[in-house]
Amino acid sequence: MTIPVKNVTEPEVSCSNCQACCCRLEVMIISDTGVPARHIAVDEWGGETMLRLEDGWCSAIDRDTFMCTIYENRPWICREFEMGSDECLDERAEFM
Repeated sequence: MTIPVKNVTEPEVSCSNCQACCCRLEVMIISDTGVPARHIAVDEWGGETMLRLEDGWCSAIDRDTFMCTIYENRPWICREFEMGSDECLDERAEFM
């Protein structure tokens, strides 16, 4: 049996070094979690997504701390996007 060895040169993702790379992705709102209307964009077909500002970042991200200002009411997709997952690491690699 082979035990996978973690790459020691790759820093572990944590709340202190996350940099919210996933918060530049388009996030569809597919369930009601209480996202405030001021953070919702509606497309021409009535589909709802998280509003992204001119800088490309989600409108709910605090630009100083890179923390979500509506964490308790974040969309389902944000709840499912696991910090440090393969998807997370892929987005970080593209952003960095």
